Amino acid sequence: MNYNNKPDYYFSKVRFEMLKYVPEGSLKILDVGCGNGSFGMMLKIGSRKEVWGIELVPEVGKEAQKVLDHVFIGKCEDFIDELPDNYFDVVYFNDVLEHLVDPYSLLKQMKQKLLDKGVVISSIPNIRYHNEFWMFLFDKNWKYENYGVMDYAHMRFFTGKSIKKMYEDTGYLIHKHEGISKTKSLKPYFLNVLFLFTQLDIFYLKYATVASKL
Repeated sequence: MNYNNKPDYYFSKVRFEMLKYVPEGSLKILDVGCGNGSFGMMLKIGSRKEVWGIELVPEVGKEAQKVLDHVFIGKCEDFIDELPDNYFDVVYFNDVLEHLVDPYSLLKQMKQKLLDKGVVISSIPNIRYHNEFWMFLFDKNWKYENYGVMDYAHMRFFTGKSIKKMYEDTGYLIHKHEGISKTKSLKPYFLNVLFLFTQLDIFYLKYATVASKL
């Protein structure tokens, strides 16, 4: 997959809204899809956290190696055996699982890398977000974009419901699952009036999930 056309901030954006999901006392964190390490740096500020990263794009991963404790460069699936077992308090997947051919297998494998009380934290785009909902329903279209929900690099598409099922099917207990990045547009209100307020999930660009192994 070619990531050369991505905007500069694609690999450097700090996901501040995802910081709040880190359980108190977490010290060892793996950030899968760490970009240039910006998010990991935020996790490390003012703490003793040890942050590892995995980044697909070499030139971006080299930047992360300068600021994080350990960084692997390449496909995350290729480094499973090199990650220590029963080690991490948190494994982050910020907008990563949808880029994988088989995120289910990866989630299953990651369970052995977590401590008993460790958690996986993910952010996943919502294919039912109001812009996409409108495009499918009224424009009868499926148009890929350079970034966003319809990113051309996405291999999988999820709804809030299917994200929950993926975690359940791969042997996780969900502790928190909620819509994030709520739109300020009036369009979803119109759509909800049209559908008798049965489409509340279309307000949310993404879903954040926190889950532990059973």
